[in-house]
Amino acid sequence: MKGTITVSPVTRIEGHLGVKVETDGTRVTSAQVVGEMFRGFEQILRGRDPLDAQQITQRICGVCPVEHGIASITAQDAAYGVVPPDNGRIVRNLIQAANFVTSHLTHFYLLAGLDFVDLAQVTTYTGRDPALVGLRDWAKSQLASATVNPVGPFLPQFPAQLISDPALNIGVIKHYLDALEMRQVGHKLAAVFAGKMPHAATLVPGGVTEQVTAIKIVQYRALLGRLRTFVTESYLPDVAAVAAGFPDYFGLGRGCGNFLAYGVFPESSGSGGRFLPAGAIIGDRLQAVNVEAITEDVRYSWYSSASGRKPAQGETTPDPNKAGAYSWLKAPRYDGQVVEVGPLARLLVAYRDGSRPAVKTAVDDLLKAIGREPKDLVSMMGRHAARALEARLLVDRCTEWVEQLVPDQPACADFTIPDSGQGVGLTEAARGALGHWIEIRSRKISNYQCVVPTTWNCSPRDDRDRPGAMETALIGTPVADPKQPIEVARVIRSFDPCLACAVH
Repeated sequence: MKGTITVSPVTRIEGHLGVKVETDGTRVTSAQVVGEMFRGFEQILRGRDPLDAQQITQRICGVCPVEHGIASITAQDAAYGVVPPDNGRIVRNLIQAANFVTSHLTHFYLLAGLDFVDLAQVTTYTGRDPALVGLRDWAKSQLASATVNPVGPFLPQFPAQLISDPALNIGVIKHYLDALEMRQVGHKLAAVFAGKMPHAATLVPGGVTEQVTAIKIVQYRALLGRLRTFVTESYLPDVAAVAAGFPDYFGLGRGCGNFLAYGVFPESSGSGGRFLPAGAIIGDRLQAVNVEAITEDVRYSWYSSASGRKPAQGETTPDPNKAGAYSWLKAPRYDGQVVEVGPLARLLVAYRDGSRPAVKTAVDDLLKAIGREPKDLVSMMGRHAARALEARLLVDRCTEWVEQLVPDQPACADFTIPDSGQGVGLTEAARGALGHWIEIRSRKISNYQCVVPTTWNCSPRDDRDRPGAMETALIGTPVADPKQPIEVARVIRSFDPCLACAVH
């Protein structure tokens, strides 16, 4: 029987997201993804000193503040014509990579992974690990109760296929507890050079304000060793094991098939290459990124701004009573096409680009371990695998970057704010392609626009009535029980949406 399922708010994501899907009784036939609030950061920035931008935009999100700071100072670098010295470039990479890895661990263990673990198996735990013994006793009391306490995080839970291997299930739950500590390690790692986390204090145009010293290098190296051990010995193996245990999920949530990555982690000063390269995969063809091909439609968005504008000329005029609209997100399009952004996009672009042999080797090794082909990564489970593999690649690369720092050498270049100017800062957040556009007049911000990862992935339909990336991925998703649509939730969480960013 046909029907409508509304999930609002979607839990275990960042921010307030609503999803409404139409079904034919067994599968999703259409979807609407709804950004449910408006914040107005772009209006807040108008008339401000340009140097306020990297601090204000970091407050868009407490999960990925570093990336907004990097995008903002990169846009200002371009507007001021300043190039960071090598120390500044490397320190930016080290801060941003630490935030990426922390975000990825948080997503799998604390958000999406809870869709797969079976708490009932913990009640039979006979080991001596104090954390698991305490969890076992708590689980027994909860599962014995007639009405399960809904405070979680493990309960309540939709009935679904869960991890069946007891050893794997107990291991993932144990690593959930370990991940709480690893998040602290990840924040401390970033804070070595960021000053504090979240909301890094040291990011400025021209580099960073933190001095590079031998002591800080040693501190970073020590914390990185702990994080690297967890990623390589727990996180990546857990994701690979879960992927092998849910083979059908490589056919679920495939999405639009187009991908966009701006590239991230510059390997040299100026316009040099990046560790994860830029590229767009449109219709299975890899092409260079053209920033002029980015536009934003607002037909179904609660804005009265002109539709189809490029971000540099973008407007943000809220219209909460707009007829036919259903989301506070705009609908970004690349060369008129719906695209997906995120770790999967970065990995596929790097794999096809071929300029980073280490990336291609790592992807091939993972695919061999789980018995899959590259095309299988374009899926719900493929997004999880891409995130874990990227974390492994980054902790490895950070061990090399930190050794490239030169103590007591400059980490910032001098600059002068021009009377007028403009710049674009393209980078990647953990969740995907992130761009900031700044225009300066009379030494003040006259216009500022952000196009963020979740705006790309969770966009509403565009002016040609085409659904966004997540809306497309939801179509075809099986729904066994309309009252408990676990598969819909699993597809949504595979994108790791951040609505705080998207409704900035």
